[in-house]
Amino acid sequence: MTRVLLVDDQALVRTGFRLILELEPDMEVVGEAADGAQCLRLTASEHPDVVLMDIRMPAMDGIEATRRLTASGSPVRVLVLTTFDLDEYVYDAVRAGASGFLLKDVPREELVAGVRIVARGDSLLAPAVTKRLLERFVRLPSPVTGVPAALASLSERELEVFALVAKGLSNAEIAARLVVGEATVKTHVAKVLAKLGLRDRVQVVVLAYESGFVQPGADAR
Repeated sequence: MTRVLLVDDQALVRTGFRLILELEPDMEVVGEAADGAQCLRLTASEHPDVVLMDIRMPAMDGIEATRRLTASGSPVRVLVLTTFDLDEYVYDAVRAGASGFLLKDVPREELVAGVRIVARGDSLLAPAVTKRLLERFVRLPSPVTGVPAALASLSERELEVFALVAKGLSNAEIAARLVVGEATVKTHVAKVLAKLGLRDRVQVVVLAYESGFVQPGADAR
């Protein structure tokens, strides 16, 4: 059973999400919060697996709440719901530790699938959100050095997988590109995350583009 906490300052939005998620036999909504501060308190008491997080809220916004949850070492996964007019906050939410993003007008089935994806430890970036995120990296100044020292611990094949993950390819797509089995790719991804001390695939994107190892619009190395 996946335990979900709903965090949004609009009661009608929370009610809509609750109605959708509680139709699923493997999901349980364990609480609702109207701001980030309430989110932190409910996460500590209800131990949800996934927090469905709004960004703009009074008292404490979703980015700060996500940052504090990540800093606390909580295993909870944060799935941010955003709208086009909030795209400027996506980059900050990624840095704060969010594991996924969906647009607020996402179809019901995609919302449910997104919660399941994040709950099992994978990351989720809606294509439109990914595009905006990469545009943010385009505006970053060029790094002084190319590959960060942290990547020195990766093997040649792990570097290939690292770059392909950063470009947004799924395990199946990476397996096809490298002509290996999907199980092999999963093993490589797990090793990459462990060696680099990264939480999930979203953090791979951040490190790859911030370091200049992968350039927006360029083919993966």
